[in-house]
Amino acid sequence: MSTVRSWVIDGTLVITTVIMALVAAAGLVVEVPRPVFMVATAGLVAVAVGMVGARLHTRPDHLKALQSQTILEIADRSLAYLRRGLDEETAQEVCRLALEESEAAAVAITDTERVLGFAGIGEDHHEAGGPIITRATREAIETNEYRILASKEEIGCPRKGCLLRAAIVVPLDIRGEAVGSLKFYYTTPRLLNETQATMVRGLAQLLSTQLELSELERQTELACRMELKALQAQINPHFLFNTINTIAMLIRTDPGTARELLREFAAFYRRMLEDNEGLVPLRQELEYTLTYLRFEHARFGDRLVVRHDLPEEMLELPVPAFILQPLVENCVQHGIGSSGPLTVDIVGQRDGRVLTVRIIDDGVGISPEDLPRVLEPGFGRGLGIALKNVDDRLKGHFGQGSGLAIASTPGTGTTVTVTIVENTADTDG
Repeated sequence: MSTVRSWVIDGTLVITTVIMALVAAAGLVVEVPRPVFMVATAGLVAVAVGMVGARLHTRPDHLKALQSQTILEIADRSLAYLRRGLDEETAQEVCRLALEESEAAAVAITDTERVLGFAGIGEDHHEAGGPIITRATREAIETNEYRILASKEEIGCPRKGCLLRAAIVVPLDIRGEAVGSLKFYYTTPRLLNETQATMVRGLAQLLSTQLELSELERQTELACRMELKALQAQINPHFLFNTINTIAMLIRTDPGTARELLREFAAFYRRMLEDNEGLVPLRQELEYTLTYLRFEHARFGDRLVVRHDLPEEMLELPVPAFILQPLVENCVQHGIGSSGPLTVDIVGQRDGRVLTVRIIDDGVGISPEDLPRVLEPGFGRGLGIALKNVDDRLKGHFGQGSGLAIASTPGTGTTVTVTIVENTADTDG
């Protein structure tokens, strides 16, 4: 809208100026009433002054628009690098991007102690990896306030022939704490104006936001890994003790089976304690779950019946580790009654990109009061965080539509449904 208004104003000024110029020119060739000639001449002067004034008035808006475009361009192109955090590699790339898009003679990024990246004039002696030598840069980081350096002495470069004569230093911060600085260098102090300072401050603010988001992503990923470690560490102690007691009993009655179970139990726990932050084939998850159920079957005997039916094409699907075993353990732990058998069915189905695995038991079920809360972390007995952890990791990896759903009827049983919406990229690759 402002652009259209500007064109209308400019067009009106041009037409008015042409008319007045024609009248004034005619007055030089033919006889024109003196008052008309004077008005036309005065009008030309007024229009000229007005146009100069208008342009001086609108120039700041134009500069602001260019500033914003430059800042957003640098920030957008640097996002892919800063998502990995602030180090020498990412800082160097961002410095080069900023140098390309700005009027600076050189651009540098530091952490709190070292120069991480430097691009532009002086790159031969302002080397990345060296300590911060500018006192004003340290002050900017310590006070979390920007500094303008108007002389070579303030920059503090020891190289006599260095052409850098001015700089703007702006802290980079995460949650209000300075973690480094962004520095724009110039070959003359004449370029140290409010326009440049505003642009560097705006860019530093956007880069700081990107760094903060990157840090948040890393913290979220770390929290997820820690939850997985907690899940691994919180294997139901009752299962541990009961399995050891079962093996001890079998040593007297069936030494061969006891030895076999003991070897499997060692392998089971070894895998539980391994680093399993990546993806594993669903086949491996099923095998691990069936190993767990073998221990429970040794304990409960004919009271525990396990059946599984997963289509072969599903078994190679990469899934987060430990998504089946905690669900099955939950069925056995909470579903088996004081007497009578418990049947657990593990059934898989694919419908296009949507895969489902259902763990169905005919146990005691869950009360209507407790059912809405079973995905709350820490609710109930046993693993506590297991169901919520599995649900979060499924949603985190496969996205919208994936996760857990639980249905139960007291006295009839419980069905836990694992839904996986396969990524298109995974399907294609």
